[in-house]
Amino acid sequence: MGTDNLIFLELLEWFDDTGQELVHRLPEKGSGEIKFGAQLIVRESQAAVFFYQGKAVGAFGPGRHTLKTANIPILTKIASLPWAMESPLKAEVFFANLKTFTNLKWGTRDPVAFKDKDLGLVRLRAFGVFNLKIVQPVLFINTLAGTQGIYTSADVSDYLNQVVVSRFNDYIGEQLSSIFDLPEHYDELGKGLAQRLREDFSAFGLNLTHLYINAVTPPPEVQQAIDDKSRLGLFDDMNKLMQMKTAMAMEKIAESPQGIASDGAQAGLGLGLGMMLPGIFTQQMPFPATQPADQTALTTACPECRNQIPLDAKFCPQCGHQQVIFARCEYCGKNITPGTKFCPRCGRQVVEKTKEKVCRNCGTKNLPDSIFCNQCGEKY
Repeated sequence: MGTDNLIFLELLEWFDDTGQELVHRLPEKGSGEIKFGAQLIVRESQAAVFFYQGKAVGAFGPGRHTLKTANIPILTKIASLPWAMESPLKAEVFFANLKTFTNLKWGTRDPVAFKDKDLGLVRLRAFGVFNLKIVQPVLFINTLAGTQGIYTSADVSDYLNQVVVSRFNDYIGEQLSSIFDLPEHYDELGKGLAQRLREDFSAFGLNLTHLYINAVTPPPEVQQAIDDKSRLGLFDDMNKLMQMKTAMAMEKIAESPQGIASDGAQAGLGLGLGMMLPGIFTQQMPFPATQPADQTALTTACPECRNQIPLDAKFCPQCGHQQVIFARCEYCGKNITPGTKFCPRCGRQVVEKTKEKVCRNCGTKNLPDSIFCNQCGEKY
């Protein structure tokens, strides 16, 4: 879209050739003079937000839309003579990519501190991947993308990685008391961490669809201690098994009048059957069939009254709650209309910014609602 176009109307559309762009603005550089009657084309995997005179005035779903501004071809240029032939009626269109962005990596750049009940302070490294999707385009643009012409997944991953690592440190501090219990809780930790992070992501108009923990690695000396304890546990189980088998064999020998050789053979046969039974049961137990994926619903629940409403509804027909989120109260989650100073639900001021939390022990800055310090592991 050229900025020196005096006569013709604009046709606004966007294709993501890289597969990494979350938001793309037209025009990419500077501001535009979009004329009255310009055509906006939005694909199924996109949403468009129209900004006019510095404000978001509408969000558009898939289809062709006609934009209305006060810029009239030729006449507006003549009227803008006092502004050096540049119209003050600026307008931009932000395209939001609504696809699911997969395989975004998270991990600890520096080891996080974890207080183990047996080993004391242990430095842990953790790595994994997560998937995210834009669900509230206006909120995402106003909180993260801002006025950038192109905003990619790489731009947002650094900050989200910090959020994931901080929540991971808090979560394992609450759920685990020793890293010896870590291997058997990988799935539970992944699900619980994802559930906690969804609230953080929703504050930016994002949905965390999946999160996976690939590895949690302690220092080499701690790994050696875990391996040693696993070996000791294996030896203890083998000793108990051998003691039980010996006692059963001795009991058979004492009861049978035919001699030791016959009972010894029977004891060996029993031991062999005991080792074969787990494999037999495993083959006989079928795995549950995979359920087909749910079809994409055409309706969604209103966050205020929980009634079902159309996906493209801008207001709830039951309670009138605004569905297009421009901002959100950080205390109660109520949708805030532009220019609001106080939340209409809880009455708190919505313009103040939350300060970072500083650890009293080492002075490290953490997220505002962190429970444990990422540097020293102390609890607030």
